Amino acid sequence: MELLLLLAGSLACTALARRFDAPAPLVLVAVGLVVSFAPGVPEFRLDPELVLLLVLAPLLYSAALDSSYLDIKANMRPIGLLAVGLVLFTTAVVGVVAHLLVPGLPLGSALVLGAVVAPPDAVAAVAIGRKLGLPRRAMTLLTGESLGNDATALTAFKVAVAGVAAFSWTDGVTTLLVTSIGGVLVGLVLGVAVHAIRLRLNDGILESALGLLVPFGAYLLAEEAHTSGVLAVVAAGLYLGHNATQAGFATRLQETAVWQSLDVLLESLVFALIGLQLRTVVSDARPDWDLVAASAGVLLAVIVSRFVWMFPSAYVPRWLFPHIRRREKNPPGWRQITVISWAGMRGVVSLAAAAAIPLDMPGREVVVLLAFVVTVGTLLLQGMTLPALIRGLGIRAEDGQDRVLAEAQVQDEAARAARARLDEITAEGNTPRHLTDRLRGLAEHRGNAAWERLGRQDTENPAAAFRRVRREMLNAERAVFVAARDRGDIDDEILRRVQRELDLEEAALARN
Repeated sequence: MELLLLLAGSLACTALARRFDAPAPLVLVAVGLVVSFAPGVPEFRLDPELVLLLVLAPLLYSAALDSSYLDIKANMRPIGLLAVGLVLFTTAVVGVVAHLLVPGLPLGSALVLGAVVAPPDAVAAVAIGRKLGLPRRAMTLLTGESLGNDATALTAFKVAVAGVAAFSWTDGVTTLLVTSIGGVLVGLVLGVAVHAIRLRLNDGILESALGLLVPFGAYLLAEEAHTSGVLAVVAAGLYLGHNATQAGFATRLQETAVWQSLDVLLESLVFALIGLQLRTVVSDARPDWDLVAASAGVLLAVIVSRFVWMFPSAYVPRWLFPHIRRREKNPPGWRQITVISWAGMRGVVSLAAAAAIPLDMPGREVVVLLAFVVTVGTLLLQGMTLPALIRGLGIRAEDGQDRVLAEAQVQDEAARAARARLDEITAEGNTPRHLTDRLRGLAEHRGNAAWERLGRQDTENPAAAFRRVRREMLNAERAVFVAARDRGDIDDEILRRVQRELDLEEAALARN
């Protein structure tokens, strides 16, 4: 019952946030912080294994499905510097700062803290950036970083925990390489196998059901093989998402709806749990003013270390290696780098890793408290101010018109191919004239729609007028069938079948 109430309350907060156009993750954290001190509210403690399997795995898989493999491949160098280099750099910086600021905290325990808070969670940042129109490359870097940094951080965490007793850089590097490469291989093998099976099922419902098992299967198989479950999930998601064009339309429609709904549910639960942890964490650590000051210093170190890494990593390789400068003709400007640097909010991975710290580690309660302060502090401080920073720097999507032009050119080519195929079918003499005229008109409409979007934006172009009028016609058809069902002229099975046909056509008319 407590879990059910938590889910219902989280969704209610998300609904209100969306209603008033507020960032839902930040609202959920703030509400959770307040509710955690309300009388009668039980203590919520994260089970790290369940969080990683049941929350992180599906969220990463859904993000991978929706990501562009080609964009990530084209930006592999900067993504690697963020997902690997920045995580290790943050681990070292935060570890040293925490060791110096917190009296009695061993260096090994401080490095564990550094690994715990090293990976940013880009859920909130990507949501804000998409709404405000960040450039495509900036969105690719944030998404690609979030897909890979968890694996680096969790590996660094395991090495740091083991290093509290005896630390070995050689073992650490070996562990990182083995787990990373092994996780990717497990994910790719599973992705290839699932894709081959789904192509032979020819059943949209079964294909979608099988897809729901992939993130959990990839994570468990990789962990059983002592490799990175996180990277296995990401690799499987990227492969299946890139090859989704070979699946049936029903599978794509169903998977999109299912994963969007699941994302909202899990993200709402995660950010609410972050806020609800406050009372438990504070009661365990019993902080004094010195620890409060140290917490602020660690939070500052986390934020500053990202800036210190971002600017040199963006420019130094281009200065040192001419081939990089020739290949990357349009590097991100300082404004984009500033936004990406500020979009370093921490999330559920940090709290799950903190909960997994061994109970006998020296300074465990302090490390958990500091991890909580960093997570909530970055979410509220950076998350609340990120929209204002984006607007203040005047950053907008730079390639909007170029992308519409590219779409229009390919759409025109596709329309010509459709008309050529229609001419071939018509030449066989088996298609009525009125039907071919209608099909030719539809092909021309699709070919012209993208070109019309390049025209005047202050008046309704013919493509938009077509969509508006056609939606009104579909609503009129739907009302007739509903009225017939209510009168008893048809049953619900007929209504559902016809409504699905109308819904599919309306979905095709929708434009983002």
